[in-house]
Amino acid sequence: MSIFRPFKGFRPVPEKAKAVASRPYDVLNSEEAREEASGNPDSFLHVVKPEIDLPEDTDLYSEAVYQKAVENYAKLEENGTFVQDGKPCFYLYELTMDGRSQSGIVGCSAVGEYFEDKIKKHELTRQAKEEDRKNHIRYTDMNAEPVFFSYRADKGIDELVEAKVSSSEPVYDFMAEDGIRHRFWVVDDEGWIESISEKFAAIPEVYVADGHHRTAAAALVGKERREANPDHTGEEEYNFFLSVLFPDNQLKIFDYNRVVTDLNGLSAGTFLEMLQGKFLIQDMGTEPYRPEALHVLSMYLSGKWYRLEARSGTYSENDPIRSLDVTVLSECVLDPIFDITDLRKSNRNDFVGGIRGLGELSRRVDSGEMAVAFALYPVSMEQLLAIADTGNIMPPKTTWFEPKLRSGLVVHKLA
Repeated sequence: MSIFRPFKGFRPVPEKAKAVASRPYDVLNSEEAREEASGNPDSFLHVVKPEIDLPEDTDLYSEAVYQKAVENYAKLEENGTFVQDGKPCFYLYELTMDGRSQSGIVGCSAVGEYFEDKIKKHELTRQAKEEDRKNHIRYTDMNAEPVFFSYRADKGIDELVEAKVSSSEPVYDFMAEDGIRHRFWVVDDEGWIESISEKFAAIPEVYVADGHHRTAAAALVGKERREANPDHTGEEEYNFFLSVLFPDNQLKIFDYNRVVTDLNGLSAGTFLEMLQGKFLIQDMGTEPYRPEALHVLSMYLSGKWYRLEARSGTYSENDPIRSLDVTVLSECVLDPIFDITDLRKSNRNDFVGGIRGLGELSRRVDSGEMAVAFALYPVSMEQLLAIADTGNIMPPKTTWFEPKLRSGLVVHKLA
């Protein structure tokens, strides 16, 4: 049984929606966010990355940063950019990228279900990032950005969403600078709300697709407040957090690729020889090569692209983790050849989202910054769900979802 309920959201007035909507806090560094928000006082980056309004040498985790978030959001309410809906609503959020659309329902998920494992995870969180998002919630007293959840597609929910989308006009409809179209509906119809709530009550679990740190932070802050409140009833807003739920069959995972700074003292020729025991290697020349199937990797080395087909025994289709190509790469190359045993801690590797294209991999190698790059076949939603269902954890930086949700279209206050 999944609890999913409406809430009285705070959101921008329609004429301000496009200016407010920003990319999520974790896809931009401070410098990029500062540039993106330049000249736009309405950008929600001023709330989710408030360090952009402080001196550049400011400690990103200092109290001043979180206080600035409080101040910047207060201005958006004071000047009338953000207003609150008069009754609890669900919201529909459709994103269209390259002709493909995905439609999610925005509401509030229950903190308790995080601890009961009804909200399934597939990644570990890092304490520093988790604490950062907890502090953001503690200071602002709100969930400023939604977490991105998925569930196994349900025909009844699909029909309810389609009926509402086709019969009503969105309150927001804009094309972002990256060419992604965003449409957003406010749904306050009590019959529809009741139907959606009932449908989700029959969904046994939901899955974190993107936003493990925000999910953990929201759940832990909710738990803190519950324990600190002697009059706790379970209905307080801190028991719920902002989420968008998408059916699994509408989502697309992009590849998440790897680059390595050096060959661990090996020549390119010796390195290629060492790979032959684990891969069938094909020289693909200078034209970028993208893996066409699972267990086929692409490598860029010394100005050439190579096709690496994993040999039998390097992976296991019966093991959800060892079936992943990121695991094949780590077990056959990064660990035994390069001595990179912990991808989270090593400073010799980096991760490149597939949305940046293969050109970004060759650029970083050709520049001399990196010695070799690996492109991977994307993980499927089926693999992600299987890993979460079995309680396993994916290696770091395995999935990259696109399109990304825009922040600032609606926020959820905890009090």
